Amino acid sequence: MVLASVANFGLLRRHLGLSLADSLADRLVGHMAKLVPEALVTATGRDLIELIFFGDERAALDDRIAAIEAFFARPLPLDHGVIAIDLHIGASAASVGEADDVRLIEEAETALIEARSERRAVICDVACGGVAHDRMALAHELPVAIRRGEMALHYQPKLHVRQQRISSVEALVRWNHPTRGQVSPGDFIPLAEQSRDIVDLTLWTIRQVIEDQRLMASCGVDCPIFINIAGVLLTDTAFVREACDLIADSGARLGFEVTETSVIRDPQCAIAHLQIFAGIGITIAIDDYGAGLSSLAYLKQLPARELKIDKLFVTQLTSSNRDPLIVRSTIDLAHALEMEVVAEGVETHAALALLSVMGCDMVQGFLISRPVPLDALLAYLEQQRGGFDLPVPASVQSLRNAWSRR
Repeated sequence: MVLASVANFGLLRRHLGLSLADSLADRLVGHMAKLVPEALVTATGRDLIELIFFGDERAALDDRIAAIEAFFARPLPLDHGVIAIDLHIGASAASVGEADDVRLIEEAETALIEARSERRAVICDVACGGVAHDRMALAHELPVAIRRGEMALHYQPKLHVRQQRISSVEALVRWNHPTRGQVSPGDFIPLAEQSRDIVDLTLWTIRQVIEDQRLMASCGVDCPIFINIAGVLLTDTAFVREACDLIADSGARLGFEVTETSVIRDPQCAIAHLQIFAGIGITIAIDDYGAGLSSLAYLKQLPARELKIDKLFVTQLTSSNRDPLIVRSTIDLAHALEMEVVAEGVETHAALALLSVMGCDMVQGFLISRPVPLDALLAYLEQQRGGFDLPVPASVQSLRNAWSRR
């Protein structure tokens, strides 16, 4: 089972017009039927195509998805012009008799949600389901878990490079299941987005962050806290209204981290809601910048004050020729747009040294701290109250000097 979603359908609709956009999925069906002739291919919506086929080996699914991605990587001729189709692909696979049609569809839908977040094709092997948590059971238990207080927050600090102090922290949700133990966010966040439990989960997070920040203030810690906001929430007027009601009179210093792809889904509505958030004092940060299809047209419209460079580029910073150039140009672009830059995934002194030379404002990663519970965060901040001091080996200092001369 393969589900292919046209990620840039909103943009294409404005470019092509309603009539042509509404028939786009039907046209794509013809192309996919040629790419996978053994499949039953149908359009199940204006921007969604479904493929069902049988193969002798699991590798056949990988080959078909690779063929689809290769074909749509090129602009597609359409009437009197060409258009670029950006596809998100989620798929599920199982041996005959190991899963029913409903289970395959549900797993493919969950894979598609993850594909939208990861910006890559995601395949769920249902035959290996015993290794992972039962997603259907988790989906059923999640709303109960939120009400019962099974959720918890861990906090990961951001270090301001020039000031050598912790400038803010990011709140990350954890699920302490009574029988399963720690459930990975990668297992339950996509389910929450699919079931709309993401609304209650995010509102719970906001309430808990406000309470935790008050406790931090009582301990003499004045630190903004950033919360991840799922893309589906940026078009939810009721959520925006309730979130603003919670925050407006709380006195909390909060930031919202949103991905660039979540804005591109419905830019007009998303930008309007982000402006509302910014209007009540919430700092807007663009998360995972560079991992998706970056759009400068939207970037300049966003009321963002922070831009976070995806860790994909940071982890390869000292071993790649191109990644340093991308990171440096991104830092310069963000500064030109009057935004501060956060580099995610900083794990080595060498990466920190290069980022400091490049003018990166803040860094976040295991070199600074892993995500920790609130009590551990307070102890950590107390330890660093006199200033953050990371020892820099001589080899790293020479690397920093070499880059500063460029």
